[in-house]
Amino acid sequence: MGFNYAVTAMLVSFIGFFFAYWQARKILDVPLKSEKVKEIADAIRTGAMAFLKKQYQILFWYVVIVGIILYYFIGQLMALTFVLGCIFSATAGNVGMRIATQANSRTVMAVQKSMMHGLSIAFSSGTVMGMTVTSLGLFGVSMLYLIFNDPSIIYGFGFGASSIALFARVGGGIYTKGADVGADLVGKVEKGIPEDDPRNPAVIADNVGDNVGDVAGMGADLFESYVGSIIVAMVLGASLFDSPFWVLLPLMISAAGIIASILGTYFVFAAKKSSPQTAMNYGIYASSILAAVMTYFIIKYTIGDIGVFWAAMAGLIAGIVIGLATEYYTSEKGGQVQKISEAATTGAGTNVIEGLAVGMFSTVIPVVTVVVAILIAYKYGGGIYGIAISAVGMLSTLGMTLAMDTYGPVADNAAGIAEMAGQGKVARKRSEDLDAVGNTTAAIGKGFAIGSAALTALALFVGYTEVVQLKIIDILQPNVIAGVFIGALMPFLFSAFAMKAVGVAAVHMVEEVRRQWKTIKGIMEGKAKPDYARCVSISTEAALRNMIIPSLLAILAPVVVGLLFGAAAVGGLLAGALSSGFLLAVMMANAGGAWDNAKKYIEAGHFGGKGSDAHKAAVVGDTVGDPFKDTAGPSLNILIKLMSIVAVVFAPLILLYGGII
Repeated sequence: MGFNYAVTAMLVSFIGFFFAYWQARKILDVPLKSEKVKEIADAIRTGAMAFLKKQYQILFWYVVIVGIILYYFIGQLMALTFVLGCIFSATAGNVGMRIATQANSRTVMAVQKSMMHGLSIAFSSGTVMGMTVTSLGLFGVSMLYLIFNDPSIIYGFGFGASSIALFARVGGGIYTKGADVGADLVGKVEKGIPEDDPRNPAVIADNVGDNVGDVAGMGADLFESYVGSIIVAMVLGASLFDSPFWVLLPLMISAAGIIASILGTYFVFAAKKSSPQTAMNYGIYASSILAAVMTYFIIKYTIGDIGVFWAAMAGLIAGIVIGLATEYYTSEKGGQVQKISEAATTGAGTNVIEGLAVGMFSTVIPVVTVVVAILIAYKYGGGIYGIAISAVGMLSTLGMTLAMDTYGPVADNAAGIAEMAGQGKVARKRSEDLDAVGNTTAAIGKGFAIGSAALTALALFVGYTEVVQLKIIDILQPNVIAGVFIGALMPFLFSAFAMKAVGVAAVHMVEEVRRQWKTIKGIMEGKAKPDYARCVSISTEAALRNMIIPSLLAILAPVVVGLLFGAAAVGGLLAGALSSGFLLAVMMANAGGAWDNAKKYIEAGHFGGKGSDAHKAAVVGDTVGDPFKDTAGPSLNILIKLMSIVAVVFAPLILLYGGII
């Protein structure tokens, strides 16, 4: 019977693949009638694919080296699943980015017909990403379970997915924000030209960055959350219960989530008379309700313990609450963003102060929500198994959530292309309206990613304690205290490296843009074409050079702490990293999103509008917020998960040689 459930999960993943293909064909069938739009879109796609190619060349050697280490020190099967996890994770991000770079130009064509037609194309691109990520994840885990019949071996798959995700997130984040900050500082602040003005040499690099950071990076990020939550729940099910149904339940809940997400997309497409934000809200609510109903019947007719259903619902509802809280703090229609806009009227300093305060306040609801979800899941879901199931429940509708998130950078690119290609006021206005909604959906996606990371990392933490047989971690022991402090330090040290890398990349970009304006005559008059390729090259080099050190920190920290201080110290390390990393990630993501929309609120005509002193101050706040929300903040959720799964994978090594000091 267990075999049949795993096969069913694999079949559902093929349904997801088919739906993704169908949506991709829908996008590609939209004709590109403007040669200028096609030219710009081709430049963005070429830059994005060139970056990925160079990034994968570097990651190839990482996969080889780590694979060899796992082969000789942990086990051959762990090495095999690690390599497969790397391949699947890279594929998820690659496929999503390929279709996103096709959808951006076609969204420009579609908005000329109507705004909702443009929404349909941009959102379809998101559904391709959402279905690809969830279907690849479910297919990979189901296949490996059918082959090995031992979920603990599949930890290597999660380790591979996490590794690629961190490099993709950090590298993509440095790329996109180095270009974005550089373009804004010279274009908006120094020259006073509009965003996405074709006279700005950094504008193509900026649009490329949206794809390599917010599409490929986010896809790999949530792919590893998705598979990580499933794997740890399966492992706990195998170790705590005799029945195979407890092991296979995470696969069935995830399969139900894919079906629910597919059905939920039709609620978005059907809401033709609603606003874009309302249409997508219909989709997430519908898919959540459908997933809840299917999960109830799956649990009732397999394990029969309805308490586990409430554990799954605790995670699912927590994801929605965190998303709504993120929307409240980052939407330009909300009072918090408008307060930041008002603070800009007295200068950049007050704008930055208000944004930081809003970001710090925004941590309260996500933390309380996750705490409540943990308590409910533990009480009703069979203890620690319930916590793992709550993470699976939160991520069950990832197909829909990721579709909403990926819609954001596609709409952003569309607005930029419409401006650069001179597609007229109507196309520009409609694409900007879609972009404004995209800022909120992207912020919601980041909030969801961080919340799911907290639950997934906690589940992995529990999995680690099971592997090393730690029933109690004594916080009064000096080695554990040392681990806690080192763990709490890691998110700050990691963020410092990421932020500094963005700053250095932005400086190089500013210098290059200034050089071109001085040496290439006629750019500002529109008579000469900037050297866009040079700016793309600068961002690529900066991202690839600076992604290595922060990424290696996450991988080496659990192993080094374990070997020096022992298994209990690693428990302290994971606890410290989870607590500080979760808070810091939420603060950074929400503050950055709020600064961005505060700037857009002023640009819409409030507090003096574009070109005013308030606008210039808001641009400074947005510049600070860019690496907050798109580099350091979203990378932190991968950091805490990767540290946890590294600890699990290398637990045998830590048990054998740990505690040197």
